[in-house]
Amino acid sequence: MADNALGIYVSIPFCRSKCTYCNFASGVYPASEHERYVARIVEDMAAAPAWAARMGVELPRRVDTVYLGGGTPSLLAPELIERLFAALRAQFDFEPDAEITVECAPGQIADGTLAALAAAGVNRVSLGAQSFIDREAAVSGRLHNRKTVFEDVRRLRAAGISNLNVDLIAGLAGQSFASWTESLAALVECGVPHASVYMLEVDEESRLGREMLAHGARYHADLVPGDDAIAQMYAEAIESLAGAGLGQYEISNFCRTGFASRHNLRYWQRRPYLGLGLDASSMLREAAHAVGSPGTGRVLRSTTTSDLKAFFERPEAEETVWLSREQQHEEAWFLGLRLNAGVDVAAVEQEFGGDRVAGALEAVARLAEDGLVTSDGKTVRLTARGQTLANEVFQEFLALEPALPGK
Repeated sequence: MADNALGIYVSIPFCRSKCTYCNFASGVYPASEHERYVARIVEDMAAAPAWAARMGVELPRRVDTVYLGGGTPSLLAPELIERLFAALRAQFDFEPDAEITVECAPGQIADGTLAALAAAGVNRVSLGAQSFIDREAAVSGRLHNRKTVFEDVRRLRAAGISNLNVDLIAGLAGQSFASWTESLAALVECGVPHASVYMLEVDEESRLGREMLAHGARYHADLVPGDDAIAQMYAEAIESLAGAGLGQYEISNFCRTGFASRHNLRYWQRRPYLGLGLDASSMLREAAHAVGSPGTGRVLRSTTTSDLKAFFERPEAEETVWLSREQQHEEAWFLGLRLNAGVDVAAVEQEFGGDRVAGALEAVARLAEDGLVTSDGKTVRLTARGQTLANEVFQEFLALEPALPGK
């Protein structure tokens, strides 16, 4: 999996309001913190090469994807957006056709912000609509309505940004099959070339999750659809979006030909990326093996703290772990299976050896008997049922075999 280009993820944790289901490291902070935060990101960016050298990992200077996520990056003032991208371009060499994505909340893209994004070279925007049904959006803590989403799509296109994604969530409180069908139809009507559809997974650390555990009613936990209903909504999305020309290429992602998210593909294909900001993750390969010999060295995964105060106070607030060959092999399976293209068995055998892959193929055989994967001997893919039970499938590829001495 050699790669001499880098992807960069920048976490912007600021929100205007906190959604009921959200457990991300984001929140409502005073605007005064924004400038301080961007200054810290710029400092970390400048320090990244020295950090990579100390850790013994390869940090490519050439960049072909950038993704600002959150949180709500579009809340940054135009001058902060300009400063952030100026620093990125000074520190790294952007490919001429680099994919540059920014997540935006509908109704929270000021005219000055939109102009700053376009001037910075942003060419892809992801809109977190989650629902086109106004009452569902409101109950979930969203601040927009259907009209706002359509208007922002129009404004973004007028600014020259036409590579657009819209997020939907299946399983919001109060959602019905009829309202879900209506949201899907509205998404198609937007004409965007990419859509992300997530099945609601309620984390017990979110407000909605805590309420469900306590059997409360403030956030309408009693109106959250059951797992079977959510699975049916997801299946309907696959069929409906395919009929509109948005083919599924990953468990949660759909696009027209040529519009797959290049940055997100980087995660699933285990290609290197640098994470900057709060609760941001990096994946970089050991420098000695970064060129010419893919997969022969260790892989470093690091994650910064999820606590904003600690992030500001510590010079290096991070957790790091070196992935062994066994762990890399496991990731090759459970990340690769997220993609509709599936896992190329020969490619995994070439990277990790037939002895290791043999254990995985035993798991594949068990899963195939249960109707969760299909295999023709060359490629292994999730079935439709396997996609709805993906976490259970992925568990089968953890701790596949003991470490093999010398490998």
